[in-house]
Amino acid sequence: MGKVRLNSDPEVVQAVQSGLKTKGGYCPCRIGKAEEYKCICQEFKAQIADPDFEGYCHCMLYYKEK
Repeated sequence: MGKVRLNSDPEVVQAVQSGLKTKGGYCPCRIGKAEEYKCICQEFKAQIADPDFEGYCHCMLYYKEK
C-alpha cells in the first residue's frame, strides 16, 4: 500500500480543514452529510486500497503515492 500524505499546498489544506470543521468532519466538497462522505471518505479509502491508484482524494486534501 502506498503512502498517504496531505496536499503540499498549505492554502488548500487550510481551506479544506476549515470546511471539515464547518461540516462536522464531512467532506466540504460534497453536498450533504452522508456517512460515506465522512473524512476520509469511502471513495478515497477504496482508492487507497487500490495498488494501481496514485492521486488526490476528491477534495484534494490527501494524496496517495504508489
